[in-house]
Amino acid sequence: MSGKPIMAKATAVWLCDNTTMTFKQIADFCGLHELEVQGIADGDVAAGVKGFDPVANNQLTAEEIEAAEKNPLHSLKLKFYQAAVGEEKRRGPRYTPLSKRQDRPASIYWLVKFHPELSDGQIGKLVGTTKPTIQAIRERTHWNIQNIQPIDPVALGLCKQSELDTAVQKANAKKAKEGGVMSDDERRKLVSTEQSLGVEEPKMPSSIAGLEAFTLGDSTPEPEEAEPQYDAESLFKSPAPDAEADADEDDNA
Repeated sequence: MSGKPIMAKATAVWLCDNTTMTFKQIADFCGLHELEVQGIADGDVAAGVKGFDPVANNQLTAEEIEAAEKNPLHSLKLKFYQAAVGEEKRRGPRYTPLSKRQDRPASIYWLVKFHPELSDGQIGKLVGTTKPTIQAIRERTHWNIQNIQPIDPVALGLCKQSELDTAVQKANAKKAKEGGVMSDDERRKLVSTEQSLGVEEPKMPSSIAGLEAFTLGDSTPEPEEAEPQYDAESLFKSPAPDAEADADEDDNA
């Protein structure tokens, strides 16, 4: 069965008190656990909860209850109620308990500061607030802006981490589709590796291209002349006698 009765636990209390149906039948109809229905019947669960008559409130017919009492295997069928069609899909800001409504400005401030990619509509759905309130905090015109400190709405219990992550992913996807990348100051829209690697390096102007290795002087060193090698024996050896001088001396003699 797709639909469940409104005020399910109160309806279960009434069925336990006023019918002889099994705990399983009541549990299946109200969307509860069978042990929870047994606890209702024993008075351990839902103590003080006033029963909600499903017949008087157009959720069940007397004939349906009678058929279920006669047959323990019979599954109760919720009565079709035209006025309730689409009620579960009604759109609007989420309900915020009174005890947490004072925390909404702090959570709005946190979202505006750390997730500027989120639209006012997304913030409104996350924490259950209105666009004028969000705009007042964005523009710092809120009456209590001096005393508002940014606090994570997940830590305050105003939304789930999965809901926040989903909203941020949608906002980033929309931003990327529009061809824009947020700055670091605006926060957290990280550029993918492919995008960062695709950025071209600055090119050298064509007027000075090819002069990368240009220098003012000749950088090629001149070869040095080899120094003569001397040893002690060649320096101190007496010169050899001249053979022709010896021949002339012999002729004179």
